[in-house]
Amino acid sequence: MDNILQTLSERVTQARDLESLTRPLLEMLEAVTGLESTYLTEIDLVQGKQSIRYANNANDVAGLQIPEGITVDWSDALCRRAIDEGRMFTDNVAECWGDSDAARIMGIRTYLSSPVRTPSGSLYGTLCAASAERKPFVAGSEQLIGFFARLIAEHVEREQLLQQLQQANQELARQALSDPLTGLPNRRALMQELARLFSLSERAGHPVLIAFIDLDGFKQINDTHGHEAGDKLLITMAQQLSAALRGGDLLARVGGDEFVVVGMGPHQGHETVEGAVQGFQRRLFEQSVFQVPIPSRVLDYPGASVGAVAIDPAHTSIDDALRQADARMYAVKRQRRALEGRAGCV
Repeated sequence: MDNILQTLSERVTQARDLESLTRPLLEMLEAVTGLESTYLTEIDLVQGKQSIRYANNANDVAGLQIPEGITVDWSDALCRRAIDEGRMFTDNVAECWGDSDAARIMGIRTYLSSPVRTPSGSLYGTLCAASAERKPFVAGSEQLIGFFARLIAEHVEREQLLQQLQQANQELARQALSDPLTGLPNRRALMQELARLFSLSERAGHPVLIAFIDLDGFKQINDTHGHEAGDKLLITMAQQLSAALRGGDLLARVGGDEFVVVGMGPHQGHETVEGAVQGFQRRLFEQSVFQVPIPSRVLDYPGASVGAVAIDPAHTSIDDALRQADARMYAVKRQRRALEGRAGCV
């Protein structure tokens, strides 16, 4: 017993995860109880299933062999019967629970188990030892298996808590980098992507394309039809512009009615830079022309002002690049207004 306690102390302190904790416990449980198969199960009460997560089987191939990964119905499991009856040990499974098909198929005759309940009270699974032969009860085995089950349960809860914290951190990070209305990346995410693209572009030797997009008439739509209509327009615009993206492009919402698209420019020899800029700008503008149903009517939106530029990161900062794209967008906006003015005079 002293050797077991020493081994237990070493293994528990060295355990990095549930598997590295459980496997030595299964080996020690086999050594103490003399039952050739020891295993940890995981229970899904919603699905009504019990699965063998980790198993330890003695080398005697003629004895009981419990394979990892098998799943049985919880309603047919010995573990459920043991928990319901408060019976941890039997050396005659057929007499106690002869209605269990799983036990009969696997050939279990002697059985010892303890529920694995986390400190918060939830049932994670069971820790079990079994044999195909009739084996005598070993004094202290119930206390030992119960102790091992508590060690596993505490580790499980720590892992679950860590996973929950990681998921919460990931969600907070996602929210910090996304626009709550459209779900698009926000300005912060855009700046991170531009930093990545600028670094990559300097090494690859081709430009970065940046398009600034402003929704003309957005304030008037908001004022005339209400903020619900304005939100619907923004959401639809995000969907439309996303359809124009190439692989590797990023679309971000950077203001109330402003969007930015960034991506890599052409490799030398594939197409002219100016042609790439014009094609980039044209695709985005064409996608910004659409109809959108709003509470009072179907709105025919005539398109946003789109200004695109190609930037050489070796000679331009990210802030200057955005200013150039913004200036190009305003030049397009002035041209559109001038054309609309002339059309109105005809």
